[in-house]
Amino acid sequence: MRGASGFSLIELLIVVAIILIIAAMAIPSYLHSREAANESAAVGDLRTLNTAQISYDSAYPTVGFATTMGALGGTSCIPPDSSSACLIDTALAGGVKSGYSFMLTPGTETPVATYQFFATPIEPGFSGSRYFCSFGDAVIRFSLSAITTCDGTVSPQQ
Repeated sequence: MRGASGFSLIELLIVVAIILIIAAMAIPSYLHSREAANESAAVGDLRTLNTAQISYDSAYPTVGFATTMGALGGTSCIPPDSSSACLIDTALAGGVKSGYSFMLTPGTETPVATYQFFATPIEPGFSGSRYFCSFGDAVIRFSLSAITTCDGTVSPQQ
């Protein structure tokens, strides 16, 4: 049996231990990168929503801004109308995308002249750590705690 080739049990255990140490160092960095990517995607989606609101208001001036996310989205776009404008994708119109939940709070005027968008992490601390919002000025604002009203008191993102 002296001529048998292969790895000893000790050598295999050392290799497995090294792999586990590398994984333990890499996983937190991966999770942080994913959280940052989700936050970046949420900011981009808020920009898309602001642009869609401006386009919607221009296309349907008697309605004003959209009152639901579904009105900005839509599946039947031939022809688009004020209940299905097809300005955003269906995932965003559904209100959940890239680890964030999106909500639209419309104004009560007729035609609707104000709106607020909120982006909330689905799992705070895991899918994102910051809360975002935007209103008619189209500035993306953020907070480390939940946002209930989006106005000039919420810090703009830099």
